[in-house]
Amino acid sequence: MQLLGTAYDIDLLSELSNGVLSQNSPELFLTVFQHKNSPMVISKIKDKLSNPYIRNAGWLGAAELANRFFRLGTTVVLARTFTPQDYGLVAIIITVNEFANAFVGKAGISSKLVQAAEEDLDVLCNTAYWMSWIASGAIFLLQCLASVLIGLFYQDHRIILPICVLALGHFVIPLFTVHISLIERENRLKIIALCNATQVFLMNILTISLALLGLGIWSIVLSMILTVPVWAIIGQLNCSWRVGKSFTLYRWKEIAKYAVNIVGSDLLVKLRDNLDYLLVGRFLGIEMLGVYFFAFNAGLGISLSIINSLTWSLWPHLCDARSNLSDLKIRYYDGLKTIATVIIPLVFLQSSLAPFYVPIVFGDRWVFAIPILITICLSAIPRPFFIATTHLLNAVDKTNSSFRWSIGLTFLYLFLLLVAVQYNIFVVALSVLISQFLFTPVYMLWARRNVFYTVASQSCETHDENWPLR
Repeated sequence: MQLLGTAYDIDLLSELSNGVLSQNSPELFLTVFQHKNSPMVISKIKDKLSNPYIRNAGWLGAAELANRFFRLGTTVVLARTFTPQDYGLVAIIITVNEFANAFVGKAGISSKLVQAAEEDLDVLCNTAYWMSWIASGAIFLLQCLASVLIGLFYQDHRIILPICVLALGHFVIPLFTVHISLIERENRLKIIALCNATQVFLMNILTISLALLGLGIWSIVLSMILTVPVWAIIGQLNCSWRVGKSFTLYRWKEIAKYAVNIVGSDLLVKLRDNLDYLLVGRFLGIEMLGVYFFAFNAGLGISLSIINSLTWSLWPHLCDARSNLSDLKIRYYDGLKTIATVIIPLVFLQSSLAPFYVPIVFGDRWVFAIPILITICLSAIPRPFFIATTHLLNAVDKTNSSFRWSIGLTFLYLFLLLVAVQYNIFVVALSVLISQFLFTPVYMLWARRNVFYTVASQSCETHDENWPLR
């Protein structure tokens, strides 16, 4: 398949470069104030800021920045109280919990509620609620069983009980899953930002307090499990939906059919996000895993926070335009331009400042990890573009396609990691960088053609005014 040199590719690069340059050019500000039509320009800027996607990304971005401020204190305390061994154990515990959350989190059963037609919503909400309870119970049992097997795999029994304790959080998730999905559907993402910021604030206060009391890895485990109810409290206070009186699984297959590929894709994302931890811990040892985990969080933490805010708010924004091809295209490209404008300068700034802030903030004993930190930080650039493209395919019911591409990236990632762990953790970080930059552009070009040109030509052939979502 020819991937470069077509009119489509040139058009894509032109649209992205024009958007990025226009939003970053200093001459724009002079034009606003000097041109005789400056009121019209100002009006356009106001319209841009009133865009639901920009507004929601702003709310989530503000919450994430607040979270990073709160976490900075936690990171400084842990960097001075945790050993690399402690970091390694925490990495394994959190990794297992992240995999489990893929089944019961927002990417699972509730994903259909954001995308569903209005007339189906009430029935699907009730069914999704009861499906969440079933899934949570099953995942709790599986996570507890997995904790024993993982303890045997790493030959360290200390991780078994913390993994089981974190599994208790799955029983809180059904209390807010539908509420948060409906809030997201209504584009009231400032409520989600409030949930996120409140939980992280409380979690960091607890973590610092418990770490200073000498609780070690339990300072993180207990703070995580004790703050999950924040989502249930705020979600129910800000959403009037309540479950029906009777148990029902009506139309559960419809939800399961839509969610299965999204859950599969999310599991693959979790696998890619944590596969390096699992392999480094197994082949290079828990101590090296601790160093790598520190570098990953210190190098990618801020960027991932902003990425999450931009991509999370893009999902309902695209779903809202799924029946209008031209509007969907505009929203998708505007999202890419916003992502490029924010993420690329941020990543380069953080990477360039790493040699200065690491010894000051985290201490001299982590200076040797700076090259790893910078490499991991640069790998953040392609991530939001991959996620945005996945949202585009999922919004138009092409979940099978996004799932297949996610499998492809996972196999490439696994191959490079298996080679990298034969050397050292810097080579591991380099393999993460290479896999992201190789795969994402190809994925974006394929999705663009498949959604905006293939489907459009099908629509013309059938003379249908509405865009058929196949």
